[in-house]
Parts: sequence; C-alpha cells; structure tokens
Amino acid sequence: MDDLIVRNISRMIIPFIQLYGIFVIFHGHLSPGGGFPGGAILGASIILYTLAFGAEKGHKKLPHSTSKWLESGAIIWFILLGLFGIFTGHVFLTNKAAGFYMGEVGDIISGGFIPLVTLAIGIKVGSTMITLFHTMIEEEEH
Repeated sequence: MDDLIVRNISRMIIPFIQLYGIFVIFHGHLSPGGGFPGGAILGASIILYTLAFGAEKGHKKLPHSTSKWLESGAIIWFILLGLFGIFTGHVFLTNKAAGFYMGEVGDIISGGFIPLVTLAIGIKVGSTMITLFHTMIEEEEH
C-alpha cells in the first residue's frame, strides 16, 4: 500500500496501540483484559505496521524468526511459572501457597505471579498472530 495518509496516521497511532496492549496485559488481574486481548492488540499493531509500510519493512521490524522465538520463549516461561508451584511442593500454577508476594488488593502488584503469567500469554498470542500473518504473506508472495 502506498498511501501517505495511512502511513502517517499509522506512524502516529501504533505506539499508542502498543502502549494500550501492554496496559491491558499488566492490568488483566485488576480489570477485564489480560494476556489474550493484550497480546491480540500488540500483534494487531505489528500487522498494521506491515500493512501500512509494506511486507519488507514489517519483516525488518519484527522478523519471522524472532516471532517464532518469542512464541517458544513464552510457552517455556509459562511452563516454568507453572512448575515453580510443583517445585515448592504445591500444585501447578499455584500462587500464594508458593510464596509469591500478593500485595494490597487493587495495586498493580496484587496478583502474585498472575501478571507474569498474563505477560507470557500476551507474548504468545501476539507473536502467534504475527507468525501466522508473516506465513500468509510469504505464501502469497511465492
């Protein structure tokens, strides 16, 4: 797409979209949201960048190999967080029983390790969207 208006508007709003996605991920234990919608917002921002500036620039911004590594790393992070509970003698994905700081209700650090879990989910969802989009673009180009 070679549209000056779309590129300029995208350049202005993409940072705010990404900031909102991060906000949704880290406030998921306090309000509606969390890893899945936040990751979808982050993934959509990179897809918007690719649509506005072209596939070549989109691949340079977040290469296909990097998004695949992020996918794998997020799953490993999620599993390690879950296994932490087992290693401390509790159940998979335990929270307070494993000794995580619970904080004050309503504070950003009040969910124990739930924000860390939602971060892993957000990275997984966003990188999966980007990987699927890059795969479709690559298949379309060939």
